[in-house]
Amino acid sequence: MPLIDVSIARGRTPEQLRSLISALHKAAEESVGALPENTTVIIREVSTEHWSKADQTIAERNAAARG
Repeated sequence: MPLIDVSIARGRTPEQLRSLISALHKAAEESVGALPENTTVIIREVSTEHWSKADQTIAERNAAARG
């Protein structure tokens, strides 16, 4: 009974998120033989202002890249 919990920066389309969910389900089936009805996927979208790496948020990095 895999539980796949993914955190991702907010900003993807519903179609992109749906594609990710499908790919994760397929990966669980192919890699560990999980049955689809026993696999749970949770997508947690995090605001870019609340996600940082190397003391810089994604929002700050994006703003700096835009100039």
